[in-house]
Amino acid sequence: MITDILSALEMLISVQNMIAIFAGVAFGVFMGAVPGLTGTMGIALVIPLTYAFEPITAFALLLGTYKGALFSGCIPAILINTPGTPAAAATVLDGYPLTQKGRGGEAMGMALWASVIGDVISTIALIFGALLLAQLATKFGPPEFAMLVLFSLTIVAGVSGDSMIKGLIAAAVGFMFGTVGLDPMMATPRFTFGEITMLNGISLMAMLTGLFAVSELFIQSEAALSSVKNVVVPKAKISWAQIREKLPTILRGSAIGIVLGSIPGLGATPSAFLSYSEAKRASKTPEKFGKGSLDGVAAAESANNATAGGALIPLMALGVPGDVVTAVLLGAFLIHGLAPGPQLFAENLDLVYAIFIALLIAALMLPVIGLAAIRLFSKIVMIPRYALYPIIAVLCMLGVYGFNSSPTDLWIMLGFGLLGYGMRKLAFPLAPMMIGFVLEPIGEQSVRQALTISSGDWLVFVSTPISITFLVLTLLSIAFITRRTLKDKKGTRP
Repeated sequence: MITDILSALEMLISVQNMIAIFAGVAFGVFMGAVPGLTGTMGIALVIPLTYAFEPITAFALLLGTYKGALFSGCIPAILINTPGTPAAAATVLDGYPLTQKGRGGEAMGMALWASVIGDVISTIALIFGALLLAQLATKFGPPEFAMLVLFSLTIVAGVSGDSMIKGLIAAAVGFMFGTVGLDPMMATPRFTFGEITMLNGISLMAMLTGLFAVSELFIQSEAALSSVKNVVVPKAKISWAQIREKLPTILRGSAIGIVLGSIPGLGATPSAFLSYSEAKRASKTPEKFGKGSLDGVAAAESANNATAGGALIPLMALGVPGDVVTAVLLGAFLIHGLAPGPQLFAENLDLVYAIFIALLIAALMLPVIGLAAIRLFSKIVMIPRYALYPIIAVLCMLGVYGFNSSPTDLWIMLGFGLLGYGMRKLAFPLAPMMIGFVLEPIGEQSVRQALTISSGDWLVFVSTPISITFLVLTLLSIAFITRRTLKDKKGTRP
């Protein structure tokens, strides 16, 4: 093993490769920080540039882009209530309220260091546990996925604000929107109204941008522009004492990100929301969540970034992509004549270790590039609001249109903007709708596949230790939520 690591270092350590990692992280940070642009898009843009590179240089650039984009989606989420990436929607819940309180610098500092710590932990897990966690991931079939989704739905309780009923309604509406497109089993169109562009379903980016960014523009436009004051955001500064205080939250989020990231089909968005919900459940002051809690930011960002190492586990060990980004990376491996899986470890172990080390170096470069990006993008709040809002609107339109090159997505964005505006005026939380929308395709397909396999026998959902474990966790979670809700009601009685 030592010989392989030394060989990998010899392969990786060069000026060209270090520049590739740095450039990749910087480009990824830019792609994630601009609403509508994503890490997936960034990697897709970079792949053609790597054709002439050596494999290790190519992957240094690509993985650097991946790492940078995962972090920087939090910057516009915290500053202007506009998630740069889908996973940053969980960061909005507490990041933007902190900015409104003049604590945006603390929020971005916590987001940066939670991201770095989650990144490093997930890379170490990738190095030492790739094969072990990949074997665990292969044990997830339709019944296990169905029970995991059922457990994940308890997240709704954590992000429903003061009204569980409104949270459940919002989640149900999100589930309804998740059914639009082709039936996952029969491939028949559902609720597309004859529109060909709707066959792939509602664009997550269009929905996300509409719900959070466009609705925020509508809310802010109600106030007289002269009465809206700019929020001054200080440098991303946070004390080590604050980081140490939130370390249990960061470690919990990192573990959730690694495990969920390693399960193909999930990815960063469910991981971030689940981590946020678990942090709220474990907190001694859950009432602060959603109103400006550093724990909420730490939970979301640590899980978000930890999915990078987790998603690479099934890709590297089994050749199975863990999410959309790693599916694009799989294409990059094949373009460079490499087939991820056990054979890659057998024939190119030095390259595998070189990729692992490149990931670690990218994570360690993130603080330097991240701090510079935060200083740069923090200038956004210095722009007068009468100029800033039109710029944000244009960026939203460009980002959403560029994501799928579909004019229909612009109408979807506007529709969800109006829906989000109405929900916010009526005090309906937006996060449960996002959760329902994200989980619906996974949950529906898993339930239908499991019932097909078992010829309609519902006992299939409690037929394996993993599915039983998730069912027990769901019941315990419901019991905990019920107990805490009753306790809170009792405490508020006169």
